Amino acid sequence: MPRRKRFPELLPTIGTCCRVESLVSVDERGQMVLPKDVREKAGIFPGEKLALVLWEKEGEVCCIVLMRNQVLSAKVREMLDPVVQDVMAGQELLKDKSGEGDANE
Repeated sequence: MPRRKRFPELLPTIGTCCRVESLVSVDERGQMVLPKDVREKAGIFPGEKLALVLWEKEGEVCCIVLMRNQVLSAKVREMLDPVVQDVMAGQELLKDKSGEGDANE
């Protein structure tokens, strides 16, 4: 089967960082193939885990994004780190206050 020629300049650009890189088809089993050039450009290797992220607007899925597992993990840590720091600080305050009460008895 002859390879289709790609015309990336015809695919839309979204903002300054995103553009439609390729169109893929979903087969009857729900599977799709990421084109080789996309896998190479993104550094995606066989067996690598990707997170599938859905964005919803008004109750309907409007975007489906594949994100490398490492990127997702880093984003989760980035979001949760301030929360963990607050919890740890709160625990330290409780320890300090409970220790003060023991010293005064």
